[in-house]
Amino acid sequence: MIPINPTSYQRDLKKLTLIKLLLLVFLLAPALLKAQNVKQLSLQEAIDLGIANSKNLKLSQQKIDEAVAQLAVVKDNALPSASASFMYNHAEIPTNTLKIGEGNPIRVPNRADAFVGTAAVQELVYGGGKLKYAQESTKLLKEIALLDADKNKEEVSYAVVNSYFSLYKLLQSKKVVAQNLSAIAKQLKQAQRFYEQGLVTKNDVLRFQLQQANISLTDMEIENNRKIINYNLDILLGLPENTAIELKGAEDALPKLSSFDAYLNAALTNRQELQQLNLRHQTADYNIKSIKANTRPTVGVGANLYYVNPSGNFIPSNQQFVMPITLGATISWNIGSLWTNKNKVAEAKVQQLEIDTQKDIFTDNVKTELNKNYQTYQLAIQKIDVLETSIAQATENDRLLESKYQNNIASAIDRIDAETLLYQAKINLELAKADAKLAYYTLLKSTGKISQNN
Repeated sequence: MIPINPTSYQRDLKKLTLIKLLLLVFLLAPALLKAQNVKQLSLQEAIDLGIANSKNLKLSQQKIDEAVAQLAVVKDNALPSASASFMYNHAEIPTNTLKIGEGNPIRVPNRADAFVGTAAVQELVYGGGKLKYAQESTKLLKEIALLDADKNKEEVSYAVVNSYFSLYKLLQSKKVVAQNLSAIAKQLKQAQRFYEQGLVTKNDVLRFQLQQANISLTDMEIENNRKIINYNLDILLGLPENTAIELKGAEDALPKLSSFDAYLNAALTNRQELQQLNLRHQTADYNIKSIKANTRPTVGVGANLYYVNPSGNFIPSNQQFVMPITLGATISWNIGSLWTNKNKVAEAKVQQLEIDTQKDIFTDNVKTELNKNYQTYQLAIQKIDVLETSIAQATENDRLLESKYQNNIASAIDRIDAETLLYQAKINLELAKADAKLAYYTLLKSTGKISQNN
């Protein structure tokens, strides 16, 4: 027998233990990494993430910044204009003698140099109010851009809500299918025991196996759709593409339905499109005023400074240059605009009436859309009540058929049908709950405010 060295044995034992620990960590690493990519999200958290990471909203913000820059440009037009120039001029004069009549000839030099400089400041004192109207119109365009961004935010929020409840449908269906698979496995085990006892035929066992295969296929399809929607939601929320999203709070009770008039008043107040049409009406009003301003006179004041240096020297000596300063005011009036401008005003008024008509049409569309979504949510709630009753009936039917099958009174087909009806009713109920919640947010969307928190 070979003697064992205790020290060597302990060292080898430590190495083996370390290897086992490293192997355990290596085997658990994928699971740990996978767990790190799981993210729980409530609906509001998902909406906030979608808004924060939306590229469309970033584009909307850029449009707002553009409108702000345009307003700054229009305001700059109210500032005085100023200009300055400096010119050097050299002249060659080959014919430099001029004789008129019998008088002495006039002789000029063969060449001449001159420096001429000007500086001017002009300010429009009164332009018929056009500058003021331009500023007000540009402010309204900025408000329209802000409303457009708000509308895009609602669209992004609704897209998140839609995907969120689509994922909820699949996760709930998957739970019910898992319960169904567990139940059918017990039924199959029982059928095989009955077959061994000679109480049922081989065909009964095959029927349970076929049902198990069909449910497994359904589970595979649900899992495939879950992966697709989960991936799309990751992209929409700006999450890493391998993030598994777990939903929290999605099973909360359905919100209570307020009166139709309350939703209608909210829609007429909050809908961004209606607010934009109101602003466009005001913009058209300023456009009319600006066109009418063309018939008014304009008043401007200005100052000019001239520097004339004909000496040819860049820095002339004393009394070889002049520097006159002039102050002036101008009044101009295009009198012909009194009879040429009226058709432009008429055209602008027609455009304003078109905006008013568009608002009336859109208001009718909002009412019909809101009524449809209101009725859809009511129907969704009623469906849930009916399905809950059907589950109670299907559960009792399943219990009776299970008892009959165990007592060899009912066939395997009857047993399978009862179980299928029960689990189909459960799936239908979960889908109806998800549809009802989506219908509620669709109703809120038609009012112009999906969430009070956005």
